[in-house]
Amino acid sequence: MILPVAVALLVGAAGAARADGDGDGDRDGAGEVCAGAEARIVVDSVARTLPLCERGAAVARHAVALGRGGVGKTREGDGKTPLGTYPLGAPRASRAYDTFIPVGYPTAAERARGLTGSAIGVHGPDRRLRALGRLATAVGWTRGCIAVGSDAEIRAVAAWVRRQRGALSIEIR
Repeated sequence: MILPVAVALLVGAAGAARADGDGDGDRDGAGEVCAGAEARIVVDSVARTLPLCERGAAVARHAVALGRGGVGKTREGDGKTPLGTYPLGAPRASRAYDTFIPVGYPTAAERARGLTGSAIGVHGPDRRLRALGRLATAVGWTRGCIAVGSDAEIRAVAAWVRRQRGALSIEIR
């Protein structure tokens, strides 16, 4: 499994430089993505970026890998990243991904509609891929999660989440 993923990551490396985490937010439209006053995380599934939004602006932005099955999760095991707005849980340590931030998928309303799934979150690179750095975000490889390319990035995202007051959400679009 590691070899095919590594080859796919190297082939797709040209797209890996999408995000620089510098917080300028406006060059790639992140200012529009962050419109609104509340602090939240937004995942742009087309651009495969994750801006951290505060007071209508991106304070940081990271390239991400999404589910190997694309987006629009409907059932457990489909390899897709869900689309929608979800509550975020507290960041926690993870042996597999350095840090894991739980995403509250599926919501009660989604469960009532028959959507299934669990263990969706924002996390760092798989321990076996972390040496690839940003190349680890060049293709969708997760089982439905959102993965940044380095331990430093997931730690920065987790620190930002911990600094926020009150409930925090993630919008995946």
